[in-house]
Amino acid sequence: MRAPKILAVASAVDLDFRYGCTPAWWQLWKGMYEAGVDLIVTPYRGRPVESPWWRTEPNPTYREGEAYARARGLAARLRGDSYLRRAEADPGDTDKIQRELVWRLVTPRWKRHLERILERERDVGAVVVFTVPMSHLRGIPAHLRERFGVPVVFYDGDVPMSLPEFGGMDTGFNYYHGADPSEYDLVLSNSEGGLARLEELGARRAEAVFWAADPELFQPLAVEKETDVFFYGYGDKFRRDWMRTLVGEPSRRLPAVDFALGGRDFRGDTGRARLVGDVPFNAFNRAIAAAQINLNLTRRAHAGLFASSTARPFELAMAGAAIVSNPYEGVERWFEPGQELLIARNEDEATSLYGELLADRAAADQLGRRARERALDEHTYAHRAHRVLDLLGLSSQAAAPVEAARG
Repeated sequence: MRAPKILAVASAVDLDFRYGCTPAWWQLWKGMYEAGVDLIVTPYRGRPVESPWWRTEPNPTYREGEAYARARGLAARLRGDSYLRRAEADPGDTDKIQRELVWRLVTPRWKRHLERILERERDVGAVVVFTVPMSHLRGIPAHLRERFGVPVVFYDGDVPMSLPEFGGMDTGFNYYHGADPSEYDLVLSNSEGGLARLEELGARRAEAVFWAADPELFQPLAVEKETDVFFYGYGDKFRRDWMRTLVGEPSRRLPAVDFALGGRDFRGDTGRARLVGDVPFNAFNRAIAAAQINLNLTRRAHAGLFASSTARPFELAMAGAAIVSNPYEGVERWFEPGQELLIARNEDEATSLYGELLADRAAADQLGRRARERALDEHTYAHRAHRVLDLLGLSSQAAAPVEAARG
């Protein structure tokens, strides 16, 4: 049986860029490799990174991308900030000038680059674009499908943040202004609730593929507890209110409890929480295990739109963490509130839950065990890889899934 071959156009492969989706793409691509996929990855930002699970093609506009990133960073510093920030609600078309330059200088080179790969490989079963700004590749999907007869799929891992009404994170582009989703045979999304909006924007077909976690990367570790309450995230944009509710105010009410925040760019009320800075991806599992309680503080955009998955609850669950989360529409699609994670709706509930879990280590451990069992049953990247292959019509060429080991 011939292995299915997929060409992946990735937002980035280099973890140093701290793009939120990149570690998840690594895990999904590993799951695809384990399903027998011959995966070719070419990055839109940064250099290609080899791995045991995929082969690479270069970034044809590496210099242009890094020059743009340096210029954007300089402009932010001149404003006295780290990023060129967008408003949290309806920021409008913030990238019009940049997009015109991209269409002139970048899009044609990517068109030729992908043509060369498909000409050489010949038997590619699908081209999948992973969270590259859709507008930057305008015209390419239709051309590739017409010339090579290959389906082209867009995988948006950041709905609803990526939608025009939110405009994306401050570190990236606004995806959909100037784009034509109907060029793609299929649009995949991390959000079930966002599918109708993607169709409104022009997607001919939209399907949900939720985030997950690799049980070999995230697992319970027998390490000493170093923190009472821990949260890690890429800043607090869209979740500043919940940072105050679940971290700022409870940390003042519980002066004997150690609150720690990993990451950067926390601009709101973090109370008495200490900042520990970036946590390297290879140390993240240990940081989870070293905390008595782990927080899932989902951004308002995701938490308010039904079943808009983020990677964090799956990673925490797979690591066997005792999870306390802000309210999250559709979280019951993945985990049972009260049994596999706990929900804090206000400062009083957060303070009470922290006190109960810290006082009863056995109950916290049981909460984490139940979460991991659910994650192993339903939320590994082996599950997600086969879901993607089913949607691409390539599952008949793939290997059968292997059940993850429990532990």
